[in-house]
Amino acid sequence: MVVETRNLRFKTSGNAEVLDITGRVQQSLQESSITHGTVTVFAVGSTAGITTIEYESGLVGDIKDLWDRLVPARTGYGHDQAWGDGNGHSHLRSALTGTSLTIPVVSKRLTLGTWQQIVYIDFDNRPRSREVILQIMGE
Repeated sequence: MVVETRNLRFKTSGNAEVLDITGRVQQSLQESSITHGTVTVFAVGSTAGITTIEYESGLVGDIKDLWDRLVPARTGYGHDQAWGDGNGHSHLRSALTGTSLTIPVVSKRLTLGTWQQIVYIDFDNRPRSREVILQIMGE
């Protein structure tokens, strides 16, 4: 088995910004030597999430609304009281979404559904420089 590690870097604006990174993951897979196996997509940091959705404007807006209802961006979280940075909600949203995703690879292609894209969600309350680690394993 071969293991290859790749990095994606980009800037985000925060506040539940949703980015479609499917093309960048697929491109990294194409550039790798792996034909069959898996790719793990991992968001470095504790205020972001990785998941799959149908990436379209209506659903992107719905996701932002969902997070505002489930984990409001308000002060009063223990983290905010301890650190004073106002992003306690960002950490909670990340914990609920998760920071990694593993996708099967068949014939150098991600095995995603027709309307399924890999998205990076930046939950922080300010712009950030972000990194995603791709670990591609297989043969």
